[in-house]
Amino acid sequence: MTEPVATIPPDSGARVVLVTGPSGAGRSTAINALEDMGFEAIDNLPLSLLPRLLKGGPPDRPLALGLDARNRDFSTLGLIEVINRVGAIPGLRADVLFVDASAEVLQRRYSETRRRHPLAPAETPEEGIAREADLLAAIRSRADILIDTSEMSPHDLRAELARWFDGTAAGRLAVSIQSFSYKRGLPHGVDMVFDVRFLQNPYWEPALRPLNGIDPPVAEHVQKDWRYAEVFQRTRDLLLTLLPAYADEGKTHLAIAFGCTGGQHRSVVVAEHMAKALAEAGWQVSTRHREMERRAAIGAGGHRGAGGG
Repeated sequence: MTEPVATIPPDSGARVVLVTGPSGAGRSTAINALEDMGFEAIDNLPLSLLPRLLKGGPPDRPLALGLDARNRDFSTLGLIEVINRVGAIPGLRADVLFVDASAEVLQRRYSETRRRHPLAPAETPEEGIAREADLLAAIRSRADILIDTSEMSPHDLRAELARWFDGTAAGRLAVSIQSFSYKRGLPHGVDMVFDVRFLQNPYWEPALRPLNGIDPPVAEHVQKDWRYAEVFQRTRDLLLTLLPAYADEGKTHLAIAFGCTGGQHRSVVVAEHMAKALAEAGWQVSTRHREMERRAAIGAGGHRGAGGG
């Protein structure tokens, strides 16, 4: 049974980020990145010590605590209990950051490094990956921030963490605008999703098919759709109404995603147009085009690409 945790004064502004995720997904990179942003970082913290760490009063600076499934006192129920107790402390902002990656990517990373999986030292990495996924499934569902590093480099992960946690932007709401393909599923960790598959598709124009939504001919084609102007204006007005409300609630990051069939044309056009509109309105905006980044990475690596659309 865990020890009681002292109440932290509401005006302390204290923050704790609990960082976990499967081995090989980038948890250590995330811990190091948070430390570079000014967090006090403690890795491989036993669950039994976390309440004692917070018992002495508010931390002098934000804490990033790495929780590893390899710890001898780690358990799913134990971590859920800690999340509940820490999250209930008045005046303390507690976030669960889950750094994840697909099983296929984790297997490839273990194959490349020739490391043994910590949960299957005498077995194949595949067995350890599956075992750890089962162990962390309930924690993953409780995550406040979920970052999938399957298609990220360590630099990309650090950049993504900076959007969420960099204290230099304290007090401002940072807006992330993404485009994606519905064929590859919804992006993780987004707050709002808009489906733009109703717009006319440049994919069916042979001259536009190999281009993307950043290219002016594609943008012009999409924006000629008679529905585009009104839908875009209504969506922009909705966001401009909601963003101040989210900022007033203390939210520091809002992720908005626009999806189409292939993530190359329509969603990119709308995401770029919306990012420009919100930036012109004074908001701090960053953009990311998931499928374009993926295709660029595949092209650089010489792997087989996905179909169009």
